Parts: sequence; structure tokens; C-alpha cells
Amino acid sequence: RRLAESFTAYLQACKADERSLSTLPPGRFLMPGDLEGSPALTFSPLPDLPAGRAPKGSLWAMMERRYEAYKTHVVSPFFREHFARLDRQIVLVDALQAINRGQEALNDLEQALADVLACFRPGTNSWLSSLFTRRIDRVLIAATKADHLHHESHDRLERITARLVSRAAERIGMSGAGLEVMALASVRATREATVNHDGHTLPVIVGIPIAGERINGEVFDGERKTAIFPGDLPEDPEVLFEPVDGHLKASKPTEVERAMPELNFVRFRPPHLEETRGGLKLSVPHIRLDRAMQFLLGDRLA
Repeated sequence: RRLAESFTAYLQACKADERSLSTLPPGRFLMPGDLEGSPALTFSPLPDLPAGRAPKGSLWAMMERRYEAYKTHVVSPFFREHFARLDRQIVLVDALQAINRGQEALNDLEQALADVLACFRPGTNSWLSSLFTRRIDRVLIAATKADHLHHESHDRLERITARLVSRAAERIGMSGAGLEVMALASVRATREATVNHDGHTLPVIVGIPIAGERINGEVFDGERKTAIFPGDLPEDPEVLFEPVDGHLKASKPTEVERAMPELNFVRFRPPHLEETRGGLKLSVPHIRLDRAMQFLLGDRLA
């Protein structure tokens, strides 16, 4: 139990904002739900295991048995009862947070997306894909938090996200018409504006940061509105994925740091819903949610 608790703490530390890693299975360790504390989640990896089979009655054998039971009784039913009936899928990708945390987080997100997309096609080398009875023919890769950027940067966010999934999409044969990348926000928490700074006009976003968010050392109370210049994403996505040479990092740190853009992302409160004079609440503002629905469902509704 102590090993499982330590492993869970490790996964939580990897997921924390300061690291923002994405490849963090088993997923139920982070969201246990009604399985919290059960034997199904009481296992962990073991270091330095020798080659061969686990000795009968050993801790190794018990951990292996519980892991196999987790796959059989937790993962497989989830895929069979939910994903196996789908033929359209939307994958939410928080590329901005990974960019903000650096190249390690970006590379990890790319691997996580490859693992996810590999499950969407029968015949791939994933034991999960064997659980599918239907073929997913459309996948929308949604670059979330588009409202955290000015619209001038949305196309750059889409190109970076497309680069994150491009290799995995080619491997499973979904590049092209079956896969779309789109920058969106299902709830728009900001509005756009411009400000003059040192004689230059800067595109900014305006919103209310949630309580506890920090900007330049200032802590917000969740009530005050502010304008933020979120920074510029690079025009060429490859800049973010180029390997950093160790010698260059030691001798010219400013050139290495320049490859990763300086971004300023905080979490915003959702907007208050406005009412008409007749007392009807207006719809929640969004960015491209209608286009996402058109891609996923438009042919079925035509």
C-alpha cells in the first residue's frame, strides 16, 4: 500500500502545473472514483527486476497479478462500454500549458497523443485497439484555451498542435480528411482588446483571473479584471521541437531559451451569463464550437 501511495504521489507531481506531463498511466490512480483504496489500485512498478518470471508468492508476482486485474476489470470494460460504440471522437489538447513548461513537457505530450490515437484504429499494435468493434472515421484534435490567446495567434496554435499529432496520425493512416485540428474554447472567458506600450500597439486579452492566480508576483482575488499580453507563439512549430544541444545550452543559454517563447498564461473565471429584458439567459460565449460540431456531426444532419 505504501508503494502504491508513493507511486500515486509521483504521478500527481508529474501532472502538477510546474511539470505538466501527460503520459501518466494508470489513469485511475489520478482519478480513482469509487475504486479509491481498493486492491485494484494497490500496485506499483518495481525497480531493477531481473529477467524471467516472477517467483510464486513474491511481491513481484502480486504486483503483476494486480496490474493484469486492473487491465481486465477496469480498463477493458471502460473501452468496451464507451469507446467501442463511437465512430467520432474529439481529443482535447492543452498545448499552451506544455509550451509554457518547456520542451520536455511538449515531447511528453506528443508521446501521449501518439498513444491515444493508436487506440482509435483496429489493427494497430495496441491491446486496447482489439476492444473496438467500430471504426472511428473522424477525429477532431481540439487545441483548447483559444480564449487565452488573441485571435491573431490562433492559426499558430493550430499549426503547433497539428505538429504534435502529425507523426501519430500518419502511423495510423488518419492524416487528411479523417482528422481535423482546430483552436477552440467551449466557454470563452476573455475578450480581446489592444493597448499602447512604448509606442507599440499590443493585442491583449481581458478577463478576471481566478483567485490565487499570479501575474508578475501579483496575486489576484478572483474579482478584479485585468488585461494581459499572453506572448507570441512562433510561426514555425519546428522551433519548439528542435533538440537542444548540450554544448550550446552551456555556452549560449540565451539562444537556447529564445527557442521557447515567453508566454504568460493564467486561468480565468468564466463569464457571467447575461439576461435579456424578458429574463432569458443568453448562450455561453465560445470560440469555434459551432465549427467543431459541423466537422463531427454535419454530414449526419445534412
